[in-house]
Amino acid sequence: MMRLHGVLLEIEPGVLTTEILFEQLQGICPEPKRAQLAEQRSCDFSHELPVDETERRLRVNLYYADGSLSAAFRVIPAQIPSWQWAGVSLHLGQKLVFQKDGLVIITGATGAGKSTTLAMLTNLLNEAGGYRIITIEEPIEYRFVKGGRSIISQREVGVDVVSFAEGLRSGLRQDPDVIVVGEIRDTETAQMALSAAETGHLVLATMHTRDTKGAISRYADFFPLETQRDMRNQFALSLRAIVSQRLLPGQIEGEKRLLALEVLWNTSPIFSAIRNNKLESIDNYLLTGRDEGMVSFDESIRVLYREGKITLEVAESHIRDRAFLSR
Repeated sequence: MMRLHGVLLEIEPGVLTTEILFEQLQGICPEPKRAQLAEQRSCDFSHELPVDETERRLRVNLYYADGSLSAAFRVIPAQIPSWQWAGVSLHLGQKLVFQKDGLVIITGATGAGKSTTLAMLTNLLNEAGGYRIITIEEPIEYRFVKGGRSIISQREVGVDVVSFAEGLRSGLRQDPDVIVVGEIRDTETAQMALSAAETGHLVLATMHTRDTKGAISRYADFFPLETQRDMRNQFALSLRAIVSQRLLPGQIEGEKRLLALEVLWNTSPIFSAIRNNKLESIDNYLLTGRDEGMVSFDESIRVLYREGKITLEVAESHIRDRAFLSR
C-alpha cells in the first residue's frame, strides 16, 4: 500500500511473500541496526535507492507484525522545501530561529510535516552563516549543504551516538550555538534539552502532541509528580515558542495537503500559566494575543476555509468551535 497526500492507495503489481520480504529488508538494514531490530523488534534508519537514475533517500522503519518482518518507508525530498511551497511565513521562521537561546518546539501528529519544518528552520541558520549547528536525528533525513560560515554536524542515533539524550550531553562539549533534536521522547532527553537551553544555546526540537497546550502538559508528564513544579519553572524560563501543525486535505482530491498552524509565544501570561499549571487559560490567550504573534488552530483553519483552500466539511471536522467559521 502507498499513502499519497494522506490517502491509502493499493499498489497493483506483485505479491511479496514473507520469505522475500525478510531477505530484502534484512539486506538493506545497516549492520549497527540489526542488533536493535533483533532485541527491540523494530528500528529506524535511512536508505538510498536509485529511482530513474536519481538517488532517492528513504526513511525506513522495520518492525515485526504477526511474527513477520514488515516495513514502512517514507520518501525524503532531495531538496528542503521553500517556505512558500510549505505554506509557512518566512517571517515566522526567522522570528523562531534568530534568537540568542531557549527552547523552540515543533509539534503535531505523525506525518504532520514536523521534520520538514525543523529542516527548514535549521537551513535558515545554516544559510545565514556564523552558526555551529549540531543535529541529533533518528535517522538522518534531510542533508544540509555545507558551505558559507556555518558548521553543521549531523549525528544519527544508533550510528554516531547511542541516544538523543547522550547526543545532547556530548553536543554541549562540541561548541554548539544551535542543537537540533529530532524528537523529545523521554525524561532524560527532556531534561538535557532544558539544560542546553538554559546554558545559552538555541534548542530546536519536535514532539508528538495534538496542539501547543498538549506539548506543555506532555513535557511535564515526562517527570515524576514530585519534581513537576520545579520542572514547570525551568520550562517556563527556557521556552521561547511552540508551533503545532496539521495537514488538511485541500479542495481537490489528490493534491498536496494544506498546513494549518497553531503558534504559541512565551509571553508573560503564558509564562505565568505554565509556572502555575493553569493551562486551561492558554486557549483564551491564543485568541486574544494576535498582536503578540499568537495564532490558534481555529483562526488558521478559518483563513484556509475563507480562502477557498479547504471544504466546509474539513474545516468543521478540525475546528473547536464551528460558529467561529462564520464570525
